Amino acid sequence: MLYISILVCFLMALVITPLVKQAALKINAVDLPAQRKVHDKTMPRLGGLAIYFSFLAGLMLFYPDHPYLWTIGLGATLTLCLGVIDDVIGLSSGLKFMAQTVIAILVVVNGVQIDFITLPFGPRIDFGVWSIPITVFWIVAITNAMNLIDGLDGLAAGVSSIVLITISGMAIAMGNMFVAVVGLMLLGSTLGFLVFNFYPARIFLGDTGSYFLGFMISTLSILGLFKNVTFFSIIVPIIILGVPLVDTTFAVVRRIIQGKPVSAPDKSHLHHCLIRLGYSHRKSVLMIYGLSGIFSIAAIIFTRSTMWGSMMILVALAVLIELTVEITGLISQNYRPLLNLVSGKRQS
Repeated sequence: MLYISILVCFLMALVITPLVKQAALKINAVDLPAQRKVHDKTMPRLGGLAIYFSFLAGLMLFYPDHPYLWTIGLGATLTLCLGVIDDVIGLSSGLKFMAQTVIAILVVVNGVQIDFITLPFGPRIDFGVWSIPITVFWIVAITNAMNLIDGLDGLAAGVSSIVLITISGMAIAMGNMFVAVVGLMLLGSTLGFLVFNFYPARIFLGDTGSYFLGFMISTLSILGLFKNVTFFSIIVPIIILGVPLVDTTFAVVRRIIQGKPVSAPDKSHLHHCLIRLGYSHRKSVLMIYGLSGIFSIAAIIFTRSTMWGSMMILVALAVLIELTVEITGLISQNYRPLLNLVSGKRQS
């Protein structure tokens, strides 16, 4: 059933994506070139609709019975609608954040919550009333993290696929077949879309897709990983989502230091820095895929380990990687013209 569900969703995405592309062009839901963007031609958005409808087709064929299915489905649909509206007419960052928070609260009050953690050498800690704000923060944070990382062809969809593989695999190991089936169906839909979205992309994921994938990944991680009975259940999903979370954290810190609004766009994200360093579009995406894969492997190792030192080293490594790229990218941006000039003089 698992393999068939992946294949069905994959094939459905292959069929639906070209139709979504035509619809996006017809209603002018397009992404125009801009100074902070890397594409140089008008591109159709709304790609997330292809992932959503192919995933929905999989759900209809392989209905995974679970009490939270309708709650998650409602939240995902509302999140998708928010993305569609943003892609078509545009919304302010404040309004989007408010809507995401309301959707997250709706899901949380219906039972999808991070209820507790269990310390490795201590008692279980119940969050009590704090469960709601903690879970709402997690859902909104991951939703926006996937949106912020969506800056290159195939980047967000590819990173999401790696995350979904890891979450589904760990869910299978823990016997949580609901999360495994839903995660693998979403994986099939995302991979089918990625055929059209990888460089050079023919359609963009759009806020429609990045919000939808972020919401689904955040809720699946709650049901499949946070529901484990060890403290590491709260660490593992953070590690799996290390690339978008680290990049988003540094983006927020960077904007605060620069005195800019947290939602202000810039070209200092990880993928922007790699391109400024001279890597091609394709190589930059593949490098971030590899980094995301490393985080996922580390998360799997963590489920087999209780070494707190390893955890601290991993966190330090994540910070070091991001700082190195940020600083090197800044140097590259500021001094590359001078280096090129010097190099040209030497050649002459």
